[in-house]
Amino acid sequence: MKKILLTILIVVLTGCNTNSDVAIVFHETHEPKKANAPFSDIVQVGNLFFLSGQIGMDHTTRTLVSGGIEKETKQTLENIKAVLEHHKMDMNNVVKCTVVLADINDFAAFNNIYKTYFPNKPARTTFAAKGLAVGAKIEIECIAAKPK
Repeated sequence: MKKILLTILIVVLTGCNTNSDVAIVFHETHEPKKANAPFSDIVQVGNLFFLSGQIGMDHTTRTLVSGGIEKETKQTLENIKAVLEHHKMDMNNVVKCTVVLADINDFAAFNNIYKTYFPNKPARTTFAAKGLAVGAKIEIECIAAKPK
């Protein structure tokens, strides 16, 4: 049953007919300081790319940027942009985002910056949760599609 459900999911997500039609690639990070992280920055399934959540971390110092939700949102989106560029894509390839805010009251400030990065308006889910990694105010994960 699990194999059938996985096959259906792959068909729906990638347009492929069987598991043998699609390769799953767990790409290595482009950030040397993240080489030992227990997750991939991006996993490719056919022409879909699943990006791990990004926070407002400056990857050169491995610390959160200071300046509140606006600065963290901008850095988060720049981090997403860097992952996409490493795989020869840009923000226009993003088709879905999931946004987690530490405080839902930051929604308007986050949204003002977010919309400048996504003129195509990808599908999005936004919610608030306590306890984001390293005390971040925001985390965003994305799904991108690269035309064949």
